[in-house]
Amino acid sequence: MFSKTLLAATITLATQQATAAGFQLNAQSATGLGRAFAGDAVIADNASVMSRNAAAMALFDSSQFSGGLNYIDTDIKVSDIQHNGQSIDNANNGSGTPVPNIYYIYRLNDQWAFGAGIYSNFGTTNNFDDSFGGPDSGSPLVGGAPTAKRFGGTTEVKSINYALTVSYRINEQFSLGGGLDIVQGSGKLKRDTGFANDTPLPPAMGGTITTNALDVEADGVGIGWNLGAVYELDERNRFGFSYHYSPEIEAEGDMFYNGGQGENQIDGQKLLMPLPSMAEFSGYHEIKDTKFAVHYSVQWIGWSAFDELNTSGGTTLNTYEWQDGMHYAIGGTYFLDDAWTLRAGYMYDTAAQDEKTSISVPDSDRQWFSAGFSYHFEKKHTVDFGLTYLLGKDVDVTETDPTGSLTATTHADAILAGVQYSYSF
Repeated sequence: MFSKTLLAATITLATQQATAAGFQLNAQSATGLGRAFAGDAVIADNASVMSRNAAAMALFDSSQFSGGLNYIDTDIKVSDIQHNGQSIDNANNGSGTPVPNIYYIYRLNDQWAFGAGIYSNFGTTNNFDDSFGGPDSGSPLVGGAPTAKRFGGTTEVKSINYALTVSYRINEQFSLGGGLDIVQGSGKLKRDTGFANDTPLPPAMGGTITTNALDVEADGVGIGWNLGAVYELDERNRFGFSYHYSPEIEAEGDMFYNGGQGENQIDGQKLLMPLPSMAEFSGYHEIKDTKFAVHYSVQWIGWSAFDELNTSGGTTLNTYEWQDGMHYAIGGTYFLDDAWTLRAGYMYDTAAQDEKTSISVPDSDRQWFSAGFSYHFEKKHTVDFGLTYLLGKDVDVTETDPTGSLTATTHADAILAGVQYSYSF
């Protein structure tokens, strides 16, 4: 029972990282990063808009190319750790992750436009040092006790979205769009039992248990879709709405767990990972007789879809009490002159977790403070820069399993920086 419960706990903790709000990647462009993605479903200042709303491709009067790189530097602190009444040293897990993107929009005529893009919506890296939780222990039958190692471990999750989109302009006010999202997800997950190698199990169980509790390298592909619309009130004011249906990823690969008699492979089953769908409403308004525009977005993220984690064999590994999340963003753009554009934004981002928390998932409500600028040169060329400071909150965590409990406080901040190049032709 210990081994099966440990298997469920470690896999589900790692999978939470792929879908928790704290690890949703808002990194589709450096341009959007510089305004906290406020208005990004309708602004359409370069080809990256297709990642937020396919209908906004109809706003361009020429074909567009855009490519860039965002860098995410995370700082995750785990403090005040108590495991079965014993204090554990604090952990500070920092990591840097580059997130590239590339987009192309082909304007066929005044009504039709087609797009293709590669970007990411989900991903994380959160690795605890091998020393976390203390040294391996001996058999519980001879005075040993499992450490807190099984609550930490290694988690690396990545996703790539391959998008194909189309837009159609109905008239001067209305445009529609949609497309397919091919989502490729991969993960590397490792957990320790907290016991030394070949630790004897109780006589009634027989055999031994090893240090390695879980070692998974798996990947899979899912198919999603998106729909969008744009309404242009006039040349200075417009609104956009989009809906992205996210697929369930069926991940397979090398998956091993400790079943009490050494390592055992999980044969013939896939790990089913549902991703949240998203809906977004954006507005953009240029203020008459000024060089200033205001823009905003409200985004809903359907985290409650992650209700259970199952295998393709029908086994429920764990259940959750998720809540849907929201993003509220507002920003401003100042057109300094023909060459320079300045922008800034603020976002409030709500957590997906409610009652269930984990030190491996430092999820909380977050605030985004963003700024950026564009430099236009040689008429058709633009370079964008964006910078965001993401500020999280302290979260009190309690985790339990058959061997005991752990309490701690987690806090996660991040700095995001990006650069984007765009060309219109």
